[in-house]
Amino acid sequence: MAHILVVDDKEMMRDSLQATLNRNGYEVTTCGSAHRALESLESSTCDVIITDLKMPKMDGLMFLAELRKRGLEIPVVMMTAYASVPTAVEAMRKGAFDYIQKPFNSDEITLLIGKALEHGRLIKENEAYRVSVRDWQRGRQFIGNSPAMKAVLEKISLLAQTSATVLIRGESGTGKELVARAIHAQSPRSNKPLLCVNCAALSSSLLESELFGHERGAFTGADRARKGRFELADGGTLLLDEISEMDMQLQSKLLRVLQEREFERVGSSLSRSVNVRVLATTNRNLADWVGQGKFREDLYYRLNVVPIDLPLLRDRVEHDLESMCEYFLRRIADREGTKLRILNNEAIELLKKYSWPGNVRELENLMERVAILGDSEVVTPEMIRGWIQLPQDDGQAKDGETLSECNTLAEMERKMIEKTLEKFSGHRIKTAQSLGIGVRTLGMKLKRWRTEQSSFA
Repeated sequence: MAHILVVDDKEMMRDSLQATLNRNGYEVTTCGSAHRALESLESSTCDVIITDLKMPKMDGLMFLAELRKRGLEIPVVMMTAYASVPTAVEAMRKGAFDYIQKPFNSDEITLLIGKALEHGRLIKENEAYRVSVRDWQRGRQFIGNSPAMKAVLEKISLLAQTSATVLIRGESGTGKELVARAIHAQSPRSNKPLLCVNCAALSSSLLESELFGHERGAFTGADRARKGRFELADGGTLLLDEISEMDMQLQSKLLRVLQEREFERVGSSLSRSVNVRVLATTNRNLADWVGQGKFREDLYYRLNVVPIDLPLLRDRVEHDLESMCEYFLRRIADREGTKLRILNNEAIELLKKYSWPGNVRELENLMERVAILGDSEVVTPEMIRGWIQLPQDDGQAKDGETLSECNTLAEMERKMIEKTLEKFSGHRIKTAQSLGIGVRTLGMKLKRWRTEQSSFA
């Protein structure tokens, strides 16, 4: 629920606005002066501020200047009488989002608040994007000298200078989103937004609204018009994470945007043009999904113009694991202000024997555990042996399961997950944390295995 702060020295106006905004589903805080509003903002925040221009002691312009001085980039709507319109326009030049002339009706202020909220949302996403770029520039990059990673880095540098759609393929935890951020950060679009949508996290109807936006009244609960990610990312890049999970009907709408560079909001017949580069990620074999009728063939070929395949961590441990461990341990020590942990040779060799089903993300989680829970600066095999499941020298797992009976790494991964689930009595969150993978990733693997089992039953 969006939070609106109303600042006006007239109680009747405050009460009227509060009642109107409450009816439209907003949470409202009111203050009788700019000074009281600034005090309120010291302990809480809001999404939009509506303030009168003419107020005693500190007027709207002075209030706006103080907000910006404190680094508060909250959208501000000025309320003004007819005679003060030139001053309100001046307020917009100084950073106000918009102004509304008194008297106004409930529809006018509600529409303006909706626009201000959308503006504030874009500000927040742009800031998140700037943080991600700063992280990239400060060294949150790819670590490793293996031939496979060198090939990936060369392809990133090449593709960054183009506008081609890129399909980034790889298992969970291999760094697909990091590749997307690297492409954007090195591209001519780097001064524009990079927005991300997780296609697996939303229902089809919500995902359509999230991507293309909607008009007021388009569906139950759509009390205001809203821009989608394509509009918000105009001129920049849109990352569609786990695109394999997108509904077939929605896939056809995405195909049109990629081909025609235009779309319609939900509930509208007006076509809107957009200039957005699309990057997509998947941990599935989309060619197989096309064959099974789960993914559109034409969309697959449109996305798969230039694929990037990320290597599994277990396939590059000899070249990259030691340097990656050092990088994660150093970064965590700097962040937490703790002593730098160092893995001894035996610990490194132990980690090289592990299959890493959670890939780089699992390794990073393990290094964080080592950095925070370790009781000495030098990390030995004994300190980490309890956090990973390895085959014994005789082919026996610690719990007695014979891992040598597994013919593939996929079978070994499944046995490890099943045993870890048993260990935690089926508790998925604890299991995922122990394995160093996401709960959603764990759930998807279990669902896939159940589907495979039922198909053979």
